[in-house]
Amino acid sequence: MTDATAEAARKLFAGACDFVWGATSADQLPPESLNEIAFVGRSNAGKSSLVNALTGRKSLARVSQTPGATRQINFFNLGGRLMLVDLPGYGFAKRSKTEADSWQEMIFAYLRRRARLRRVLLLVDARRGVMDSDQQVMALLDQAAVSYGLVLTKTDELKTSEHATALEAAGQEAAKHTAALAEVQLTSALEGDGIPELRSHLAALAQ
Repeated sequence: MTDATAEAARKLFAGACDFVWGATSADQLPPESLNEIAFVGRSNAGKSSLVNALTGRKSLARVSQTPGATRQINFFNLGGRLMLVDLPGYGFAKRSKTEADSWQEMIFAYLRRRARLRRVLLLVDARRGVMDSDQQVMALLDQAAVSYGLVLTKTDELKTSEHATALEAAGQEAAKHTAALAEVQLTSALEGDGIPELRSHLAALAQ
């Protein structure tokens, strides 16, 4: 990553980023106007914190005190060049099977219908690694043939010596899936680690 690339990405994510649409069902999805990047992860994987860190804001994506509270797909227009899509979290123990099935139906419909979806970021808590529920979503992404990358979050809660082990384990899991990128990103929304690199990765997909 060159200095110019990093600076261009920083400026993009520091610019205007506005909530433009919320959908609680596949029938409510907005017309496609920009390339889209979707964020998905377990309800406690730190998804909202990462989206806020990327955009340099404290409350763009609401950080809920109740994991699993977000039940809709939220669309944020980033400078008229990229649409950031915050998908509902999964794996929350208190959800019923009916709710879990409804989540899967809505997310799969989104994945299959969006012609301008360029990448899905699957967020994984670095302390826990890829869990069964993550593997189920990876299978769903493989089935939808959507390119996705694993992003390890909360790396500040690991010892530095543990980073390489977490990265290797996630990479080995990604290698088992047809639509997963080989590269795994390490991030900390709290300390900013990996945020510039992830911004550059996503800026390359903007219009």
